[in-house]
Amino acid sequence: MNIKVGSYEAKTKLPELLRGIQAGNRYTITLRGEAVADLVPAEGNKNSDAVAAVDDMLSFMRTHKSVGDVDLKALINEGRA
Repeated sequence: MNIKVGSYEAKTKLPELLRGIQAGNRYTITLRGEAVADLVPAEGNKNSDAVAAVDDMLSFMRTHKSVGDVDLKALINEGRA
């Protein structure tokens, strides 16, 4: 998830933003309403793959239709047989 944060708020809440980064959030820092920087996980961060996977999954879900009246419980139980 990409969240916009003003430069003053980024300065005063940096530890909170870093915890957000660890939780998988991404931040765009703005100056007078214009984006000037992105605060994203560091390269090699093991969470970055998970964040990318979630972003890909959400994108897929937005672009593909639901399968409708499918009984998921029955499909799960069928796979366990």
